[in-house]
Amino acid sequence: MASMIELRNMLALQGRMEAQQLSRALHTPQPMVDAMLMRMEAMGKAKRIAEEPSDCLSGSCKRCPEGKACLREWWVLQ
Repeated sequence: MASMIELRNMLALQGRMEAQQLSRALHTPQPMVDAMLMRMEAMGKAKRIAEEPSDCLSGSCKRCPEGKACLREWWVLQ
């Protein structure tokens, strides 16, 4: 299980990552990574970046039956 410092270091090295990528890279459960990211966001140390539907290259996001499930959410350090 990773600490918040290890999570911060991974984001610093990679630039931006999704929570799922962080979870796999740090061998830490997804809910724990989500909680740490939320805490870092509340402290002003990390920022969430959501993809815009217009960023979809194939244009299939607008017709996606699951709504916006295909839109990615990135995390970066502030």
